[in-house]
Amino acid sequence: MLYVFLVILMLIAAVLMCFIVLIQNSKGGGLASSFSSSNQIMGVRKTTDFLEKTTWGLAIAMVVISIASAYVLPTTSGRSDAILEQAQKEESTNPYNMPIGTNAPAELPAAPADSNAAQ
Repeated sequence: MLYVFLVILMLIAAVLMCFIVLIQNSKGGGLASSFSSSNQIMGVRKTTDFLEKTTWGLAIAMVVISIASAYVLPTTSGRSDAILEQAQKEESTNPYNMPIGTNAPAELPAAPADSNAAQ
């Protein structure tokens, strides 16, 4: 249950990170240059600082959530690998895996030599 919660938190953080990065401008203008009213309220520098701090905060949160989810990763108990089970089942039914001995099938006779190929 905790693992599912952490995965949902990671998805929310990733979506928010995408939006924050898309809002930013590579020159630092991004959100501040798009909305003139925000320039009057917060100022250009404060908007850029807020976006930068939010980006760093989301990045750190994603790293912490990733590490935490690795520790609470659900493990299979008592169940073996499905591929291994299938391989063992095929090995037990495959007639070519029979041991050499009294139960082994007789060897096939060698193919006759082609007399035209020798000429």
